[in-house]
Amino acid sequence: MTDLNPVSFFVPGEPQGKGRPRVGSVAGQARMFTPAKTLAYEGVIAFAAQQAMDGRALITGPVLLEMNMLHPIRDSWSKKKKAGALAGEIAPTIKCDADNCLKAVCDALNNIVWKDDVQVVNVSLSKRFAATPGVRVRIVPLTMLPA
Repeated sequence: MTDLNPVSFFVPGEPQGKGRPRVGSVAGQARMFTPAKTLAYEGVIAFAAQQAMDGRALITGPVLLEMNMLHPIRDSWSKKKKAGALAGEIAPTIKCDADNCLKAVCDALNNIVWKDDVQVVNVSLSKRFAATPGVRVRIVPLTMLPA
């Protein structure tokens, strides 16, 4: 991998966390499966990442993952409260959990941006309110010095 330029993209829509695996029965056998809502969201993430990669080779080394979760502001809030949220004076201590959203993004990027999410060695994650909800993602390839 000689191209160390970051990969950046935006996932539109309200941030979502990865759903817990469910257990179902197939031919009398218990089977684990990922919820349909999670699969759909991971598909949206994967599509945005594929567009950003634009034919670029997979990143094979360690990476820094930066994520900005941008939550919508409730219509029922006053103008003053909305302005405070946009200014960063009110933090979104609401669902979805940051770690669950991180997991959804990491899993969705396997074999699209990197080989496996085990390559993520540094993470920077924030949750904010924004006029346009979504998740801003930036992946920075890191060069590691030989030991």
